[in-house]
Amino acid sequence: MSHFTSSFAAQFASVRVRFGAGIRSQVSEEIARLGCKRALVLSTPPQADSAMEMAQEIGDLVVGVFTRATMHTPTAVTDEAVAHANLVRADCLVAIGGGSTTGLGKAIALRTDLPQIVVPTTYAGSEATNILGQTENGVKTTLTDAKVQPEVILYDAELVKTLPVGMTVTSALNAMAHAAEGLYAKDRNPVSTLLAIEGLEAFAEALDNVVANPADLEARGRTLYGAWLCGTVLGQVGMALHHKLCHTLGGSFDLPHAETHAVILPHALAFNARAAGRELEPVSRIFGNANPGRALYDFATRLGAPLALMEIGMREEDLVKAAELATSKPYWNPQPVTKEDIVTLLEAAFRGDPPAF
Repeated sequence: MSHFTSSFAAQFASVRVRFGAGIRSQVSEEIARLGCKRALVLSTPPQADSAMEMAQEIGDLVVGVFTRATMHTPTAVTDEAVAHANLVRADCLVAIGGGSTTGLGKAIALRTDLPQIVVPTTYAGSEATNILGQTENGVKTTLTDAKVQPEVILYDAELVKTLPVGMTVTSALNAMAHAAEGLYAKDRNPVSTLLAIEGLEAFAEALDNVVANPADLEARGRTLYGAWLCGTVLGQVGMALHHKLCHTLGGSFDLPHAETHAVILPHALAFNARAAGRELEPVSRIFGNANPGRALYDFATRLGAPLALMEIGMREEDLVKAAELATSKPYWNPQPVTKEDIVTLLEAAFRGDPPAF
């Protein structure tokens, strides 16, 4: 069935995307293609070895390595990174890692307009967007700016084949959330809907194989394909309740990013399905349950994903505060949002129960 509508707008960024096992070895080629000669390599502390390996691969085109990227992109870390980039006179950035490293690269680019090459090692998908989330004084905010859109993305299945199964699943659900909310976005268009469906199908087809055989490069490549598609959806349309809740829980209560998305997604979809059941029909079809929230809850359960906020550091006494923060400023959502409903949603998510709606 065609997803054509009689009136819509779509906008695509100019991004070079390459897929292939071992493609990371061609970062130097991409640096030169950008006309750059002084790359700064970025990573988180746990991926410092990967950053050093990347620096060795780049050779004479690298002028520094900064390995302090941090979850939720604190502005204080960005301050340090920008100072380092200026000190070494970097003319481009190479981010190797997941959403934290990509976020730092974007935050640096926002202030310096340096071009970015991203080599993802998770399925976060943020590399495909012009969206930046930053945290300051315990509050996470997001912005959209062409400056933060990476110029080059290299998807290398070899870099995710050793990603632990647990991280694989939570990172994938994080990516899938972009597509799922994109299906009912206020500004969705036929192309974003097609991308969302294809992205969800790619994950549905590949994740069981990845869990059974994490070194399966074909399956890993397919999940990276899904991450790119889902991330592209995130860059095309606005998000709603799910992302608002996750930003609140992550930025204000320091919950881990991907795990929070994994827990909240089934509950947010079940809540919104009351007003967007038709738009969420592809989720029900792909994952096999008439209730799209329950469909993803069962899928997450089968894959061994975390199901409860209490398992990932949330305190029960903070649920009401979280609901207040998540409803303090109005935002578009297909289903009207009240503090009482969000408390009910969060209570079920806290316990790991099936969606309450």
